[in-house]
Amino acid sequence: MTSRPAKGGGRWVQVGPARLGRWIDGFVERHGPPSVTAEEKVVRLIGADGAVAECQVPFPPLTAAGGGPLARLITHARTERRIGVLLVRLGGHAAGIFHGDELLSSKVGSRQVHGRSAAGGWSQQRFARRREKQVGQAHEAAAEVALRVLGPHVAELEAVILGGDRRAVDALRADRRLAPVFALETEPFLTVPDPRLVVLAGTPAEFRAVRIRVTDPD
Repeated sequence: MTSRPAKGGGRWVQVGPARLGRWIDGFVERHGPPSVTAEEKVVRLIGADGAVAECQVPFPPLTAAGGGPLARLITHARTERRIGVLLVRLGGHAAGIFHGDELLSSKVGSRQVHGRSAAGGWSQQRFARRREKQVGQAHEAAAEVALRVLGPHVAELEAVILGGDRRAVDALRADRRLAPVFALETEPFLTVPDPRLVVLAGTPAEFRAVRIRVTDPD
């Protein structure tokens, strides 16, 4: 479980599916029996002391049937889905397909892209042209990996999670071949370091977690 301040007040707590039930029990113990309301994207708890926990439904809408809103949220969060992941940073990329936490298939690659400063006595103009070519090659390599890993299985995926650097990811949106992949885009966007295999394999801890905005009573 992780926690960080929330813009506008309160804090964000990130809770894995297996721990969600225990986290809710702890909220009830600390703040008293809550009133609970459920929408497609949010399940909201208001404790007896006024504390609020807004649970963001992962892979909305909330679809699990049976029981009250909290039981449905827990069931929904624990559901193992087939999810595509595409991570892109300038010079590095990774794509994979998961079922629950299990990585079923993947491809990771990299392309050299020089920094923005000229070095070694090159003229700035020549350096800029060389770098621009490297950037284009890096984007093409990332697109090819996405097409190879995710493209043939788009019909089987419930969603695609994107991550890395937003500008690097956005550079791929112009590639019409990837339109079916981007059509499945779902939050959260994962800000991750260089997309190595170990980074890709660890992403379910992020995209399967339930994000909860907690506001303590005044």
